[in-house]
Amino acid sequence: MNWIIRRSNKLLSHTHLKGLIQPIFKDIEKWSWFISDLDFLSNGTILPINFDHDYFILSPEQFQQLVTADPQIIWGVLLGFSNEQLIDVDEENLPYAEGNELIWKNGNIQHTNALIEIVCFDSGYTIVKFRDAQLSGKFKAYFEEAIELESF
Repeated sequence: MNWIIRRSNKLLSHTHLKGLIQPIFKDIEKWSWFISDLDFLSNGTILPINFDHDYFILSPEQFQQLVTADPQIIWGVLLGFSNEQLIDVDEENLPYAEGNELIWKNGNIQHTNALIEIVCFDSGYTIVKFRDAQLSGKFKAYFEEAIELESF
């Protein structure tokens, strides 16, 4: 239930958020999101994220706005939460990608309540981890080129 994408003809750019969540968007569109360790490129559209803060908590509507704006996430950790889950933030221990050896380990989602973790790693790799086997299956069925993280 942990995948890595190195190459895909289904994405405009490697860490293209809109394309990446396309196979599971209907399942996660009502979720809230915690985003940290962020670097991105935007086409100038107003986004619910910026470079002024270390992390963001987005409502489902703000996440939809982010997806619609179609940024390329170069670096970042995006954690999805069911709306019934509390997103508690430890500002001394924010999720991160660069230099974090644990992102390469199966089963390690950087927040205990998160249902999905998307790690954009320098536009070169995208790691997607699921707690839900059905969502993982949908993702893998669409991204046949995804490699099991433990095999990478």
